[in-house]
Amino acid sequence: MGHVAAFVVALIAVLFPFGHTWVAHFMPPTLELEMDNHAQVWLTIQDIEAATLQQPQRYSFQIQSHAKHLASVPTGNSSIAVAEIDALQREWKGPIEINAHFLGETTIVVSLHDAITNSSTAPTGQSNDSTLDVKVVRPNRVIDHVFLGSVILLMSLLYINFGAALDLTVLRGLVTRPVGPCIGFVMQCIGMPLLSYALGIFVFPDAPAMQLGLFFTGIAPSGGASNTWSAVLGANINLSVLMTTVSNVAAFATMPMWIFTLGQLIFDRAGMKVPYDKIASSAGGLIVPLLIGLGIQKWSPRLTRILVRLLKPISLCLILFIIVFAIVTNFYLFELFSWQIAVAGLALPGLGYIFAWTAAKLLHQDAADALTIAIETGIQNTGISIFFLRTTLEPPQGDLTTVVPVAVAIMTPLPLLGIYLYKRCTTAKITEEITNPEHQRIV
Repeated sequence: MGHVAAFVVALIAVLFPFGHTWVAHFMPPTLELEMDNHAQVWLTIQDIEAATLQQPQRYSFQIQSHAKHLASVPTGNSSIAVAEIDALQREWKGPIEINAHFLGETTIVVSLHDAITNSSTAPTGQSNDSTLDVKVVRPNRVIDHVFLGSVILLMSLLYINFGAALDLTVLRGLVTRPVGPCIGFVMQCIGMPLLSYALGIFVFPDAPAMQLGLFFTGIAPSGGASNTWSAVLGANINLSVLMTTVSNVAAFATMPMWIFTLGQLIFDRAGMKVPYDKIASSAGGLIVPLLIGLGIQKWSPRLTRILVRLLKPISLCLILFIIVFAIVTNFYLFELFSWQIAVAGLALPGLGYIFAWTAAKLLHQDAADALTIAIETGIQNTGISIFFLRTTLEPPQGDLTTVVPVAVAIMTPLPLLGIYLYKRCTTAKITEEITNPEHQRIV
């Protein structure tokens, strides 16, 4: 009878385990690693219930990452057999190796695995160090500092040129021709931020960091390339310059306003604090070169004329430099590219073109002005958005979100290039018909 009772008790213990209490502690509880690097942390598992230790073939402790593609624990280091644990001390101590693979943040957790039920349970005692928070950042390379420094330098030169080219006479055009510029202002400074916010939620519902990258791109002012495209496509170049001027000056107020309102919601979803001080210093840092340019305009007309002629080339160089240099120095961008990134990169400028052109036509603007308003609205200054992202967000968020404005910069010219090729083909066809001898005889 005694043997039967012992067998029943043992069977119940196997089928219905109980009393598996234990706690885990990582030291340190947080870890920052560079990509393709590794480090060791100290793990302690203690206060293990005796019932667990009495069944060494059934139980084991597993150390796993929530995102193995970002950081992982090597296979040989990810499992601790209960048989290895001292039954008297009821604890295990040892180093755990962590391998970093790609940019991002993940959590390393410890669980008790039951081989019979194939289930896992978390530690019964939860504390701040019961899990390991791992942050994977880019290696601290010289070329990255060169890239960021170059962007800051080019942005400063651009705004010095912009201050030198700021024509108050053109600004007075707002009074005499207010409709076109006002449409552009509303679409650029109100429409594009709202569009980028809505697109971010729709395209990246579970990725607040990508939402942030798209939103920072949407609140940026129109890019210097808009003037060049307006000239290439036969739009109203004077209106283009006026709208670029207005949106860039207004950006000193509108960008912080949007970041501290709708941007606050994205920061909350991402679990990040709004870096008010860094945003203020970045915006203030752009005012200084603008004032320098205004001073040059007032005191050195000759140098002003030189700077005005350099405005467009510097704007184009900034855009091309950021795209090319960012791709060449940051191959991780290609790994981040997905259909969502491509859709967002094309949808933001594409919908901006369509909505702005539609609004302009509904308000009775002529074809040239409507095209100009569409170009000015759809083309964002991705250099400014990358500048803000890199200088305000901590790694790896600043690096991860950069992929969105880079994608927008790559996709933005595609619709405009299509319009240009269509116009060229149409013009060539008309010219051929006019110069065709048969056409001339008919005439």
